[in-house]
Amino acid sequence: MSDVDDTGAPLGRRTDLSGFLFGCGVAASVIDLFVFHLALQWHHFYDLSTTRVALTADGFFHAFGWFITVWGLFLLADVRRRTQVVWTRWAGAVVAGVGFFQLVDGVVSHKLLGIHQIRYGVDLLPYDMTWIGSAVLLLVVGLLVRRRAAPARASS
Repeated sequence: MSDVDDTGAPLGRRTDLSGFLFGCGVAASVIDLFVFHLALQWHHFYDLSTTRVALTADGFFHAFGWFITVWGLFLLADVRRRTQVVWTRWAGAVVAGVGFFQLVDGVVSHKLLGIHQIRYGVDLLPYDMTWIGSAVLLLVVGLLVRRRAAPARASS
């Protein structure tokens, strides 16, 4: 079993990408879509039009979320085929992916583009602080876990 892929790149990067994509997909398709769009019905992916458009946008968002989740799993299967997976490193990348997705969603979708808010008819500040704050926390924790699990680089 080799520690590099066909291009000579270390498989650790592929492990990181796999976990990151899987984490982004879980955040999009499970946390955001299932919890906030479907269960709580607080918002849709695109709330600047009719309900029909909002639901259609949710469908495309859901498909994209599962696409990147499955892509991450295919990359993971490839890494497992080539070498042993450092599961702590992968888990750190997953948590970082969840945090990254939430951060981009909270800052870009909610604040910059305004295509949806976390919910409507309430003071948004506590929701935004919780959403963006938890995103930053997850991203930092994931990166720290991933970093501790990655092998130390040889110093020159």
